[in-house]
Amino acid sequence: MSVSTQDFRADIEGLRAVAVAGVVAYHFGLTALPGGFAGVDIFFVISGYLITRHLVAEISDTGRLDLLRFYARRARRLLPAALFVIGVTLAAGAVILSPEEQALYSKGAMFASAYMINLWLIRWSFDYFASDATSNPFIHYWSLSVEEQFYLAWPALLMLAAWVRPGKRGIVVVIGTAGLISFVFCAWLTSVSQPWAFYFSPLRAWEFAAGGLASMAPARLLQERPLLGRALSLTGLTMIGAAYLTFSEDAPFPGFLALVPVAGTVLLLKAGAAGARDGRLRNSERNWVNAALALPPLQWIGKLSYSLYLWHWPVIVYAGMLAPELTPAERLFCLALTLALSALSYHLIENPIRRNGWLMANAARALVPALLLTGTGVAAAYGNARLAVHDLDFEQRIIAASAAEPSTARARAGCVQDNETVTPKPCVFGDGQRVIALFGDSHADHWSTPLIEAGRKDGYRVVTWLKNSCRASRISVWSSELKRPYSECDRWREQAIAEIIQARPALVVISELALTSGRKMAGRGGDTDSQDADWRAGLRSTLTSLSKAGLKVAFIRDVPFNNANVDTCVARALWRDETPSRCDQTRAYAANDQMAAVERDIVDSIPNAAYVDLTDRFCSATICHVFIDGKLAFRDQHHMATPFAESLEPEVEKRVISKVGR
Repeated sequence: MSVSTQDFRADIEGLRAVAVAGVVAYHFGLTALPGGFAGVDIFFVISGYLITRHLVAEISDTGRLDLLRFYARRARRLLPAALFVIGVTLAAGAVILSPEEQALYSKGAMFASAYMINLWLIRWSFDYFASDATSNPFIHYWSLSVEEQFYLAWPALLMLAAWVRPGKRGIVVVIGTAGLISFVFCAWLTSVSQPWAFYFSPLRAWEFAAGGLASMAPARLLQERPLLGRALSLTGLTMIGAAYLTFSEDAPFPGFLALVPVAGTVLLLKAGAAGARDGRLRNSERNWVNAALALPPLQWIGKLSYSLYLWHWPVIVYAGMLAPELTPAERLFCLALTLALSALSYHLIENPIRRNGWLMANAARALVPALLLTGTGVAAAYGNARLAVHDLDFEQRIIAASAAEPSTARARAGCVQDNETVTPKPCVFGDGQRVIALFGDSHADHWSTPLIEAGRKDGYRVVTWLKNSCRASRISVWSSELKRPYSECDRWREQAIAEIIQARPALVVISELALTSGRKMAGRGGDTDSQDADWRAGLRSTLTSLSKAGLKVAFIRDVPFNNANVDTCVARALWRDETPSRCDQTRAYAANDQMAAVERDIVDSIPNAAYVDLTDRFCSATICHVFIDGKLAFRDQHHMATPFAESLEPEVEKRVISKVGR
């Protein structure tokens, strides 16, 4: 924000550096700071602190707010650099991304240009097969959208508070009430529907409100007790450090956990305010934490923090697309490139426009170009989305259509149940006299297409019991979507097993995500010995329950796992005149042979159960392929593309129904 020289506080500039350093370190894969994403929460508190301080001062001095002048300052400060980075990112994407990706992410650019991408991401996050967020070069604009939406509502709220009850006390009551309501709903929704709690600006308002309250709290007590101020600074820095060091992406965030970096930031801001006079830290020799924040390296990073935030994400995303396994040296190069781009955009775009005398002279001079720029950004992004997929060649169309086509079961609404559902909903396909039950997670679902067709030919009807991310094996897991133990899966599974036993099908077909594939998706191993033991016991338990009920079971081995989304990898390869084989995986990585051998032994030890292995349709002795017989084999990293699954119908009939079911 543009502030006068006497209002400048070096410790706040340093705190911006701490915030952006955490975010960049996290996104650049620095595992030592797994909670670096909490830097965004620091930015929210700082924004609430500065904006509230300036608006309340204006209300106190004049009894009103010059909203046009306020929004003109925001437009000069934020808009030009943000739209410039969006434009450069779109241009780079035309070379790096496949046409379908360009179209998708251009929509993200359109919403980012209008500061509404957080709302788009809420909807996107509930799509089970949505593209991986880590590939979206505009996703980081969500926090800027939240801030801009805050800037729209906050001045009106403060004016309303001053009108209802003149004086700072009324404003404090309104800010506190709004913040408390926001926090309560945020904490509740974090455990119920985390994307809403994370992206929806009213549910992040409490973080801005915390900064606002801090700006209005008297600093006299700390001025008179410098030892207390020093203790608060140290405590605040410790809290931020603890968040950076101990939080992880699996944590139920924001919710109660966000209180840690928010409270830490509030303490640092208040302790710094107690020592600040005329833009200087008078108590710097007594408060070393805030003095350290004023050191030149942190001042330089803090000055560039906005540009650094804008540039760092598209740089690392595109680098990861060009070289999926970035070396430490390559990551350092990306950091150097980010710093260089940030310095250039700061000195050539951000600061000159922010300080331009002609634009500063009149609010309309800034707001009219701002509206035109925003409209241009939205129109350009929309046009790029349309242009990217105009006149697509045949191969690109086939890839896009293959990746988009749902399985037979998923095409019928509600047949593959979502995470929150606990009551099974069996779906019936076909009208044959005999019944085949299909049971499991989305890795059972992608077999529904060939199984249903093969069953129809052989006089079976297929009844499905399917739920996203819920294995048939009795193993309790953590839900990365819900950010908590997946208790709904355990409850759903037991009811499904009971219903299947009661239905007395001629055959139960099971498939599920391999445990090793799940670990690759999570990017970590965890307590593998304990997990393996739980999985072996859970698989044996499920199969035993079905076998003891006199049911035949066919367990289909999981498909190979790929290190990237296959549809985008193949589409990019063709876009760059490369062959799809560049996306193939070694069998050692993809096929999970060692765990499959354990799985086979367990299945073979259960009466009435048979192990079905179709890996030879994907893999040779050394390589697992992603483009087979002219068809895209996978829609993402680990789900079969439906047209390829259709081609496996003869194999399913021969090796599942004919060989096992009769």
